[in-house]
Parts: sequence; C-alpha cells; structure tokens
Amino acid sequence: MATGRIVKALAGYYFVEPDKYEQGAEGPIRCRARGIFKKRGESPLVGDRVDYTEIGGGEGTVDRIHPRSSVLIRPPVANIELAVVVFSVAEPALNLQLLDKFLAFIEHAGIDAVICLTKRDLIDGPDGEEAREAFEAVQRIYPPIGYRTIATCARTGEGVDELREVLGGRLSVVCGQSGVGKSSLLNAAVPGLKLETNAISEKLGRGRHTTRHTELVPVGRGGYVADTPGFSQLDFGELQDADLGSCFREFRELAPECRFRGCTHVHEPGCAVTAALAEGRIAQSRYDSYTAFLAEASEKKRRY
Repeated sequence: MATGRIVKALAGYYFVEPDKYEQGAEGPIRCRARGIFKKRGESPLVGDRVDYTEIGGGEGTVDRIHPRSSVLIRPPVANIELAVVVFSVAEPALNLQLLDKFLAFIEHAGIDAVICLTKRDLIDGPDGEEAREAFEAVQRIYPPIGYRTIATCARTGEGVDELREVLGGRLSVVCGQSGVGKSSLLNAAVPGLKLETNAISEKLGRGRHTTRHTELVPVGRGGYVADTPGFSQLDFGELQDADLGSCFREFRELAPECRFRGCTHVHEPGCAVTAALAEGRIAQSRYDSYTAFLAEASEKKRRY
C-alpha cells in the first residue's frame, strides 16, 4: 500500500499522484474507490491524501482517505489552505456583492483568502474610469479587514510573480466570477500550463466557464492549485443567522461587544456592528451584502 494525493477526478476515476514515484513511472495512478466508501456514504475528493494499492498497468484502488483539514462542497475539493478569489476591475464589471459572497463562503469553510484583481491594464486605457473606481474600492475596503490584494495583468505579466509566490508550497483553489481571466492568469503564473480560455461575451457581459472538472495543477515548491468549474451554487440555506455574521471578518471581531448573544446585527439595540457602521468603521457595501445574504437565507428557509 502506498500514499499519495488525488489530483483529478473524472468519470468515476481518481488520479492519484504518488508521494514517491517508482522508477519508470509515467504519471498519476488511475484508481477506483473501494466499495467500502459507498457503504459509509463517503466519496474521495480531489485534494484528498489517500492510501492506495496499485494493481498494475497504471491502475489501482483507493483504500483509505486521510483526515481532512477543510472541505469545499461546490466545487468538491479537500484540504484547501488558500482561496485565490479572482475578479476583474472591468469587462466584466466588478460586483462587490458577489465578491463578498465568495469571501463569506470561504470564511465559513475556514480557509484563508487572497483577492486577485485581473486586467489591471484597463485602468490606464481610454475607458479606464470604471476600472479605476473598482480598483480603488477594493483597496479601500478589503486590506483594512485583513485581505491581501494582488493586482495582475496576464498580458503584461504584472503581479504574476507575486501570485506565483503566494501559490507556492500549499494547496490553493482559484475561484471567482466567470470571464475574469482565471485560466489566462494561471497560464501566465505556471510555465508550460495551457488551460483553455474563452473571450468574454460582450452581449451578456460575462464569460463562459472553460474548466470542465476539478484538477490540481503543480505550481512549484510542492504546491498545487485547483482549477475548478466554479462555485456552482452559492446559497446560505444551511447557515444560521449568527453563523453568517461570523463569515464577515470585521463583524466577527465586533460580535463579542454586542449586548445580546446571537445578535443578527440588524435591529437589536446595543449592536457593536451597526454602531461601527454608523461611525464609518464598516464599509456600507459590506453591510449591504450581509443584509442581502441574510434575506436570501431567510427566504430559502421559508420555502423549504
């Protein structure tokens, strides 16, 4: 029995990268999961550390899943240490509420996050006002609450070295709005990588996802990045109101100062979050996102 990491899942097969390649080995071992996992209601995930048995011909079976440090359901990937949330400064227009939604889900999963802004060159273009305003808004709102931001341009190479340094040595996931240049950015950051890219649809103002399955791509210094089909369903139906507040870093820090335990930060007296909002210590856009997500969660629970 050997140990490795699942680097791709496709058509019922799990491709396991061995910790130590045998001499002459040509690539990951294509494995099926043992029936015991189905009986337990478990499924191996991309990113899992596993024990496997090789049965010859480059094939094998997954026998045991090691304990996970984190799990994402959509996309299904395990042991992620960092999420790189990719949005463009324009084309498509930057949507702060959608950015907040990604960040909230990542916080709920207990994963660190970095915000990566693509198409930095558009700020200096003839129609750069929208891009400049979006860039300045992100820099004004997110670094003060602890999010590192990286401005990049796959065409010029700006920020690519910084992104490569962030990705090295750990397991990361790249996520974000479609059409923002995630695949182009990864192609620039990882020499030799040739992920499929698609131009944005001018009619819809958004791109089409070019990634069809989740796969780990080696990025150097023992690190991998998961290029995924995207977070297909971002909903808050499973979160309690108090849990949602904890998904906003600045709310989480202030919550112990609220008068009531389980404060929803909406109508309760003595709320430290609404007090900070009134004093300008919390961005209005962040609070608006929070209340929108709270209403979304309530509506979903009412329907079901």
